[in-house]
Amino acid sequence: MKQIIVLATRNKGKTREFKELLNHPSVEIRNLDDFGPIPEVIEDGATFDDNAYKKASFTARILGYPALADDSGLCVDALDGAPGVFSARYAGENATDAENVKKMLAAVKGKKNRNAAFKCVISIAVPTGAALTYEGECSGVIIDEPAGNNGFGYDPVFFFPALNKTFAQLTIEEKGRVSHRGKALQEVAGEMDKIIKWIEFNTPGLERAGCQGKLS
Repeated sequence: MKQIIVLATRNKGKTREFKELLNHPSVEIRNLDDFGPIPEVIEDGATFDDNAYKKASFTARILGYPALADDSGLCVDALDGAPGVFSARYAGENATDAENVKKMLAAVKGKKNRNAAFKCVISIAVPTGAALTYEGECSGVIIDEPAGNNGFGYDPVFFFPALNKTFAQLTIEEKGRVSHRGKALQEVAGEMDKIIKWIEFNTPGLERAGCQGKLS
């Protein structure tokens, strides 16, 4: 029987990457679209770690399955680390990827320092609240014009010098080797057997209730 782990997201691009990189014979990856409506988590944490744990633990409690969540963001040197934890809603609560990118490019216009880093924290939580944490980081440069059709978020304007491509020009395999999320997921994938045992140890089994009264 496969261990079900729920990705606390409805993002199809992210789900595709996670399934590709966490392919394990004993694990079945699902996401929130595989379940009915659940309340939305308010990502009001001060750090990526705060938000990742909040999403994972909430999802695990609500659905009764171990859950995995990441909080990732772009930290731009010239913007003092912004958009950071606000990366997904930099241009507003319901902003699209294109709107977030447009606002960020406007903010760095004319600035010489284009260095930036994608950062990621992954939290794996069980319904009881216990959690594991993994981290990854990748450095690059912000370019003026989007390039590439893969990926999502700020990928089209994040240039990775070592491969001479933006993240949106990388294949899933290339991105999985070098990206912030890829590095964190590599750690998760490398420890998946241990993680499965940890989940089993920290997930109490169902208690059987004794028979009450007599059958008539």
